[in-house]
Amino acid sequence: MKRFIVASKNKGKLKEISEILSGFPFEVLSMEQAGIYDEIDEYGSTFEENALIKAREVSKLTGEIVMADDSGLAVDYLNGAPGIYSARFAGEGATDMDKNNKLLKLLEDVPFEKRTARFVCAVAVVFPDGREFVVRGTCEGYIGFGPLGENGFGYDPLFYMPEYKMTTAQMEPEEKHRISHRGKALGSMVEELKRIDI
Repeated sequence: MKRFIVASKNKGKLKEISEILSGFPFEVLSMEQAGIYDEIDEYGSTFEENALIKAREVSKLTGEIVMADDSGLAVDYLNGAPGIYSARFAGEGATDMDKNNKLLKLLEDVPFEKRTARFVCAVAVVFPDGREFVVRGTCEGYIGFGPLGENGFGYDPLFYMPEYKMTTAQMEPEEKHRISHRGKALGSMVEELKRIDI
């Protein structure tokens, strides 16, 4: 059975990816389970570049198949910000509430129709023989005028989806995973893995 390393320390993400890959002959491991404790510097200018940087680096260190992702929120009115800086948008150590408050302040007098935004997730998979691919998933919505909902994390309480008449923090986790940017990107990753000779 081949080892498939997820370049993440997030246990929830590891569990989700293990379930998605259950039909493949993989033993799914986190970076730490594979003995990698390094912090990898993400110096790319796009989600795709950052995902590839992480996956290439961990593959080089382990000689295994590695998957990495990079994701964030892109707000059209803010020219795509916070984008790749979504996690550090309100400074190092800022809470989700700090980030959401900063976003609301920047959009203070902006009418609803101009508050379009999307969650973006890029997933990169790198093989020890040098083959690699990147896929992207997006989830379209609007930034609301205040936080709603207790589920989810990050910008979920502000991310309103008109077709569901709720924010992603008001959705049941199963529903959110089905329509989320990460869910779509991981679905595309699975399709790509089915097509190639592993």
